[in-house]
Amino acid sequence: MVKFNRRDFIRTSLLGGVAAASIPSFAMKVLNEQTRVTVDASSRVSLATGANRAEMAFRALQPFSKEIAQAVGNKRIIVKPNMVTSTIQLSAIHKDTIEGILEFYKSINKLKNVIVAESVADGPTMGAYDNYGYIPVAEKYKVKLIDLDETPPQLVYVMDELDLRPKPVRMSSFMMDRNNYVMSVARMKTHDRVGATLSLKNVVVGAPIKDPGYGWGSNRRQGARSDKAIVHGSGFRGINYNLFSLAFTIRPDFAFIDGFEGMEGDGPNSGDPVDHRICVAGFDWLAVDRVGLELMGFDPAKIGYLTFCAEAGMGQYDISKIEITGEKLSDYIRNYKPSRNTDKQLQWMTPIKERGESLY
Repeated sequence: MVKFNRRDFIRTSLLGGVAAASIPSFAMKVLNEQTRVTVDASSRVSLATGANRAEMAFRALQPFSKEIAQAVGNKRIIVKPNMVTSTIQLSAIHKDTIEGILEFYKSINKLKNVIVAESVADGPTMGAYDNYGYIPVAEKYKVKLIDLDETPPQLVYVMDELDLRPKPVRMSSFMMDRNNYVMSVARMKTHDRVGATLSLKNVVVGAPIKDPGYGWGSNRRQGARSDKAIVHGSGFRGINYNLFSLAFTIRPDFAFIDGFEGMEGDGPNSGDPVDHRICVAGFDWLAVDRVGLELMGFDPAKIGYLTFCAEAGMGQYDISKIEITGEKLSDYIRNYKPSRNTDKQLQWMTPIKERGESLY
């Protein structure tokens, strides 16, 4: 068992942003200056379309070839696909998209640095790799497939909206290590808790680990637990705030959103397919997610965790200041059908206490 005390929590929460809601404004200003992510006034994002997933992914990455090669250097590259479950292909990144990404890294002589790493929610990740056809692709390119649940854990703390107390979460050290180069490969999907699940959420919720033998239904070993649920914070306010606070320490170094076939409705597992034939890529993960929202026809002001990240200066959220290369954005905007509980999701926009009510 990992032991923790009040000093550990204060240190971790200050670094991760958990204390932001309770510290004075002057202290928050200092915290922002220490943790703010510097971005260009105009962040560059590429759009690519096509009829072949692998080829489309390769072309979306090509404009960044020199910059990616320089940024990676000798670092280990973690390609983090979005799978969620081991049995629903629509919810997961297709193997052909992964092949296009690996072909790109081969073209810039960085393939030897690459591993593919994931932690699915419903059981062993190796089963998902097998079901989705990743194993032959990994063998072809001689890259390792890693289950993040088997990597050493690192403890962080998140908020639970039911009692507003810190909760410890075991995170994969692979995803926490800033010496690794993390590429988020997300699916363009709706979500039944936060509206949309894009590049940031893919890495943050993929990082919490599970006990061996954890699964859904009859496959679940008694007593085995998953820390992914803790990050959800017991409600719509909790999950949005936790995604924001964890983004200070767990975030993509490069963001890629696969919208070849999106998901609308009751995502991230039970939605319906959208034939969209688009993908988005860039260094500024917040700008990439913002373009993703635009392509889905979603109001960015209603996506809580990304709004919080924008307010904290983590990236570019103003669509007019994002430089888009490749395809014309307006030609590919669709109106994705949101989850049926959209009204409930907007609880993050209101305080727990009524305004004007004394806190003392």
